[in-house]
Amino acid sequence: MSDALDRLDLLDLDDELDCDDRLLRDTVRKFADDRLRPNIRQWFEDGTLPARELAQEFGSLGVLGMHLEGYGCQGAKASQYGLVCAEVEAVDSGLRSLVSVQGSLAMYSIWAYGSEEQKQRWLPGMAAGELIGCFGLTEPDSGSDPGSMRTNARRDGDDWVLNGGKMWITNGSLSDVAVVWARTDEGIRGFLVEQGMPGFTATDVHHKISLRASVTSQLFFDDVRLPADAMLPNVRGLKGPLGCLTEARFGIINGVTGAARDALASTLEYAGSRTQFGKPIAGFQLTQRKLAEMAVQLQQLQLTARRLGELKDAGRIKPHQISVGKFANVRGALEICREARSILGGSGITTEYPVLRHAVNLETVYTYEGTHEVHTLVIGSQLTGLDAFR
Repeated sequence: MSDALDRLDLLDLDDELDCDDRLLRDTVRKFADDRLRPNIRQWFEDGTLPARELAQEFGSLGVLGMHLEGYGCQGAKASQYGLVCAEVEAVDSGLRSLVSVQGSLAMYSIWAYGSEEQKQRWLPGMAAGELIGCFGLTEPDSGSDPGSMRTNARRDGDDWVLNGGKMWITNGSLSDVAVVWARTDEGIRGFLVEQGMPGFTATDVHHKISLRASVTSQLFFDDVRLPADAMLPNVRGLKGPLGCLTEARFGIINGVTGAARDALASTLEYAGSRTQFGKPIAGFQLTQRKLAEMAVQLQQLQLTARRLGELKDAGRIKPHQISVGKFANVRGALEICREARSILGGSGITTEYPVLRHAVNLETVYTYEGTHEVHTLVIGSQLTGLDAFR
C-alpha cells in the first residue's frame, strides 16, 4: 500500500516532516502494520479487543499521554501526537479511541487538574499502559448538554458520597481509575473513582454496529464513598470536562485523516486491479473523477489538521478552531469512505476491505465528543456573536 500512499500525497506534505517526525510516524506505522492490521478484521467481527495487552504495547511505544510533560510522559509536540493518531486510526477508530481516551481525557484530567499526589500515583502507570483510565461525563439523558448531568456527589464528613451513572464510556469496564464528573453543592467537580470501590460497577454495551473493536461501558455509582483526596482540586465547573474534550478532539481531527487515507488507498489499489469491460476500472472517467475528488478532499483534511497542529504547538489554539477541525474533518472523512465504498461495489460491504468498517466507525466519531450539530453552533456563534444553543 506504500505506493498508493505516495500517490495520494499530491501536495508533498510528507516533505514537510522533519527527521524526528518521520521516524515517529514510521515507527507507529510499522507497529500498526505488524501488530494491529493483521488482527483488526477479527477483532471487529468478534466485537472484542485485547485492550489491556494493547495498552501496554502502546505504552512501550511511548504514545500514551505523549503530549504531556513529566510523570513518564514524552512531552512531545501536539503535531507529533497528531501523526500518531492518524497512523493508529488508519487501522481502526476504536484503536485510536483507546489511545486518546487514555491520554487526552483520563490522563489529561489528572495532569491538568489533579494534585501532585494524584499525578504521581496515576500518571506513570497510565503512561506505561499498566493502568487504564476512563472519562465519565456523558449520561443516558445528558449528552450534548453536560450541564444537565444528574450524577451527584455530596459531602459526608470528610468524604464524598457519589451516586448516578454514566453511558458510552470507552474503556469503562477495564479502567483502574475512572475520572467522573458530578454535580455538587460547589458546582461540577471531577473525582477519581478506583476499580473495586464498593458501589462502583460497570457493564459493557453489546450489539454495537460501530466501534466494535473498542470496549464501551456503562458506569453505575450507588453510594460510592470517596475520600476527600479523590476530588480533582484544581478545577470547578464545566470548564474542567470541556477543557479535556477540547484536548481529545485534536486527536480526532488528526485520527480521521488516517481512516480516510486508508480507505482511499485500499480503493485506489482495488480500482487498479479490478477489470471490467476489458480494462481496470481505474481507467474509466467516472472512477477517476471519484478518486480525484476524494484525494483532493483528503489533502484538505490533512492541511486542516496540520494547521491546527501548528496553532496548538504555538499555544494559540482556540476552542472554536477545534470545532472547525472536527466539523470539517469527520464529515470529510465519512464522505470519502462512503464514496470509496461505491467504487468497490459488492466487495465494499465485506470486511475483506476496510472501507465500510471505517465508515461505520466514523458514524460514531461524527457524534461523540461533540455532535456535528453542536460544532456547527460553536462555529455559528463565533461568526455571529450570538449563542444559538438554547
